[in-house]
Amino acid sequence: MNMLVDGEWRTDAYESTNEDGEFDRQETSFRNRIRDDPDARFRPEAGRYHLYVSLACPWAHRTLLVRALKGLDDAISVDVVDPYRADDGWQFTPEKDGCTEDSLYGSEYLRELYVTADPDMTGRVTVPVLWDKQEETIVNNESEEILRMLDTEFDDIAQNDVDLYPEGYREDVDRIIEDIYEPINNGVYRAGFADTQAAYDDAVTELFDALDHWDSVLADQRYLAGDRLTEADICMFTTLVRFDEVYHTHFMCNHMLIREYDNLWPYLRDLYQTPGVAETVNMSHIKEHYYTTHPDVSPKRIVPMGPDPDFEATHDRDGLPGELSEDLLATAYSVE
Repeated sequence: MNMLVDGEWRTDAYESTNEDGEFDRQETSFRNRIRDDPDARFRPEAGRYHLYVSLACPWAHRTLLVRALKGLDDAISVDVVDPYRADDGWQFTPEKDGCTEDSLYGSEYLRELYVTADPDMTGRVTVPVLWDKQEETIVNNESEEILRMLDTEFDDIAQNDVDLYPEGYREDVDRIIEDIYEPINNGVYRAGFADTQAAYDDAVTELFDALDHWDSVLADQRYLAGDRLTEADICMFTTLVRFDEVYHTHFMCNHMLIREYDNLWPYLRDLYQTPGVAETVNMSHIKEHYYTTHPDVSPKRIVPMGPDPDFEATHDRDGLPGELSEDLLATAYSVE
């Protein structure tokens, strides 16, 4: 796979699987934090920060969801890369539907921003990127940490009084996010990029064991942590919404469709129909990215026509304990 080595772009520098044929995700490189603290280097300020995202990427999608639900679309600007990622990495193609230019620097490739932040950068060029316009550097490129910062450090700036990491739920939210990451969020990649039958079998078994578990949990509660929409649901949603259209076929996670689950399927529809959420889902970008960007998995780069799940169908989960805040019900979203 492709990455920067000492600030230079290389197309042969990163092996995505280990010696056992298992997908091995590399750690992200920039891990600074925005804190609502007068002594912090990076403080929450409207207009100071910028997100670089792919609408296809589930990790970047997390950050867009929190930005939308918190009402931070006026405070934090966004640029969107091309869903097709070629040998030169994430590219800005403003002429393409749903994509933008690099509105800050006019870069052609996202890797140029990484080198601006660190001229000797060694590592993969990934989305999302949280950029500081003031210091002209990357604050963070780890989706879970960006998600948490947007949720907890921008309350005085956010237009919506929405708390996705509420007191009394935090221990459960942290545990659930950790519990679903390896078997589900990363599990679909472990299955799709496995180089051996054993690695694939292990990944798929763990994936569907975990999906079965959470389907059972959701039989009696509306959300993963109980009666409140939390960050845990955001992290689950971005995988589930891609599952039937992409992971089931492209990554050979075909034991079951999400639409075949008694509770995960209505849960997914419930989340999708939460005000502000559907507008963050660009299935055209999602399908183009996966089916054209991984030639080892899908060498003909043909994007399938279906299956087009009906995320707008009635879900009937509003009878379970829990309801949305008034501000969340009024949420509106735009990536522009």
